[in-house]
Amino acid sequence: MIYTLAGLFGIALGAWRAKKNGGNKADMAQYAAGFGIAFMLVGFIITLIVHRLAV
Repeated sequence: MIYTLAGLFGIALGAWRAKKNGGNKADMAQYAAGFGIAFMLVGFIITLIVHRLAV
């Protein structure tokens, strides 16, 4: 669940940053994909750590 929310937040942040920098739709999609993947990976690692500590 954490990685899903982190991924969605990353997508929104990436698209916002590309738009803020004057990018077109392709730039927004690329930034959204990059940020989404990065944030989802970090969220996944956090999920694993929380799960291991709870057991």
